[in-house]
Amino acid sequence: MAQKGVELDRETFSCSICLDLLKDPVTTPCGHSYCMNCIKSHWDVEDHKKIHSCPQCRQRFTPRPVLLKNTMLAVLVEELKKTGLQAAPADHCYAGAEDVACDICSGRKLKAHKSCLICLVSYCEKHLQPHYDVAQLKKHKLVEPSKNLQVNVCSRHDEVMKMFCRTDQQLICYLCSLDEHKGHDTVSAAAERAKRQRELEGSRQNIQQRIQDREKDVKLLQQQAEAINLSADKAVEDSEKIFTELIRLLEKRSSDVEQQVRSRQKSEVSRVKELQEKLEQEITELKRKDAELKKLSHTEDHNQFLHNYPSLSPLSQPTSSIHICPLSCFEDVTAAVSEVRDKLQDVLREKWTNVSLTGTKVDVLLPPPEPKTRAGFLKYSCKITLDPNTAHTQLLLSEGNRNATFMSHQQSYSSHPDRFTDFSQVLSRESLTGRCYWEVKRRGGGVSIAVAYKNISRTGRSNESVFGRNDKSWALDRFQNSSTFWCDKVHTPISARLSSRVGVYLDHSAGILSFYSVSDTMTLLHRVQTTFTQPLYAGLRFYDYFPFSSPGATAELCKLK
Repeated sequence: MAQKGVELDRETFSCSICLDLLKDPVTTPCGHSYCMNCIKSHWDVEDHKKIHSCPQCRQRFTPRPVLLKNTMLAVLVEELKKTGLQAAPADHCYAGAEDVACDICSGRKLKAHKSCLICLVSYCEKHLQPHYDVAQLKKHKLVEPSKNLQVNVCSRHDEVMKMFCRTDQQLICYLCSLDEHKGHDTVSAAAERAKRQRELEGSRQNIQQRIQDREKDVKLLQQQAEAINLSADKAVEDSEKIFTELIRLLEKRSSDVEQQVRSRQKSEVSRVKELQEKLEQEITELKRKDAELKKLSHTEDHNQFLHNYPSLSPLSQPTSSIHICPLSCFEDVTAAVSEVRDKLQDVLREKWTNVSLTGTKVDVLLPPPEPKTRAGFLKYSCKITLDPNTAHTQLLLSEGNRNATFMSHQQSYSSHPDRFTDFSQVLSRESLTGRCYWEVKRRGGGVSIAVAYKNISRTGRSNESVFGRNDKSWALDRFQNSSTFWCDKVHTPISARLSSRVGVYLDHSAGILSFYSVSDTMTLLHRVQTTFTQPLYAGLRFYDYFPFSSPGATAELCKLK
């Protein structure tokens, strides 16, 4: 309790300006006490206004009061000093070079807690208290401590600038509005702030939207990079398998050629050796006969010669003469293999250019600009017809399969696995890649204009077979006076009004799909940036449930010039 009493004495006998124990205490006419030097310094600052006020209650005095030392307070303060206790704030409460200092504190100043835009003064927590206690001060505008409060004061009239001149685009005071800014478009600073705050919020929303769009672009590029890496890895893997198969085929063909050559070699060598043996036998027989004749020729007795001559065996028929051709038995094999080599080299050298990687360049960083005018879009117009094999049985196709009409009764279509069985939908016969543009003219009830992959489900009354309600299709729905874009079950309302004709622009490689309302001008309804992994097909869907169904409603794929 004793310590609490000491704290109370400190509060009571401390100067609210310097926050230290009173020195030469004086009391103002309103009853508040200050150090003599502190209040004099405060009023010196206010001398130019000819009005002097109490720092605590803001009561004004005219003329400047004459201050006399409060003897009783001086005695009490001296008694308090004898206790050795001082009311000094902690060092971290004092203002440093980078801080906003309290304008009221004398001596070593405390950090400002708030700045007042009405008083144009910064206050520490102690000196700010009257702004929380006094009714008139509660109306003042307090802001975070600021060193630039004087920018709120008119340099010409020394008044707070509370108005804004839109004509000259500058802050002014009330007197300025009556003087050099008379007749100008002026509003309160608060009104101009509110207007610019709304503009600022609009700019922030625009920036945030652009950030989101760029983040989506970054994500798409990351996905594209991953897709490129996966595609490249697969291409390398597949090419390795193909070249391995090719090498195995070449090795097998080489082995086959070797076996054929060796087999032919064996056959030919065997035939030659057989003929050689016959010739050697004939040589042996001829040598024997020659020896026999030689012996007879050396017989001296004529009678004996004549007697033995008839007994000589006749010579056998000679073997046909052997004609040895130049060795070319396997030249045909060499020629055939050389021809295969030459053809393979042609494929690898010349025809390989047609499948080189120059055709696989991925244009993702700088996609071609989207056309701005209908004439620009018409450069990419394509002829599209509807595929009867996909049409739901309540759709009647006409005009060369360019027009679809929603009928109240079933049509006599033959069964086909591509036909939509549960929703009144139809796909185009032609696949769409590259850059394409087409227009659809609608009359009657609700119609959905879509693109889809060929493998979208054709059966079942589920999201998997409805345009726009899955990851295989994108659709712009139009019924009554409202429009919605659908993709993968996510819908985006469209505020722009649609004309009866809708243009669809597709840049397949860039992953761009745009829908336009076509009239005298092209009005963008919705634009998609994604990655298409398969060829797309144009699609139409008619709403077949109340109250959006309308038998007789039509959608036409327009002829474009």
